[in-house]
Parts: sequence; C-alpha cells; structure tokens
Amino acid sequence: MSKRLQVVVGDADLERYARTADAAGLSLSEWARQALRAAEREMSSGDVETKLAVIRKAASYNFPAADIDTMLAETEAGYLADIEAGLPGADYA
Repeated sequence: MSKRLQVVVGDADLERYARTADAAGLSLSEWARQALRAAEREMSSGDVETKLAVIRKAASYNFPAADIDTMLAETEAGYLADIEAGLPGADYA
C-alpha cells in the first residue's frame, strides 16, 4: 500500500528539484523517492562498537592464500582455458 508524503519546500528549491529531475529523465516524485532512498543508505545503522567487533574478528582470521601474482596468473589461465574450450560467455568482455 502506498502512502502520500507531503514535504513543504520553497519555490526556488522546488524549481531546482524539478529541473534536476527533468535532467535525469525522472518525474519529480520518482526523483524524490530515489533521493530519499539514497539518503537512507548513507545513514549509518547499528552500533559502532558492534560493527568494529565484527571487523576485528574478521581481521583475526588467517586463511591460506597464494601471493597476488600467483592468483592473477591462475585467474588468467582459467579465463584462457574457458575461451579455448569455447564456453558460452567466455569472452569476459
């Protein structure tokens, strides 16, 4: 179910928003919805200490991994093998 949201803005702001929406090929309403979603994503959610604890725990793990040159060489070899085998979508363009 959709609900109407009324936002009071000045004439100058409304004109700028309308021009910006038009330039983006959007209705003013759709532009406003997208702007609200973007603003919501930028807001931090959750407790900072909890987030830091998760990051610290993840950083404490020590998984075996090859050095970067070896990994890149193996990745490239896999791409080339797929292309030589004629696999669909193997052009990786």
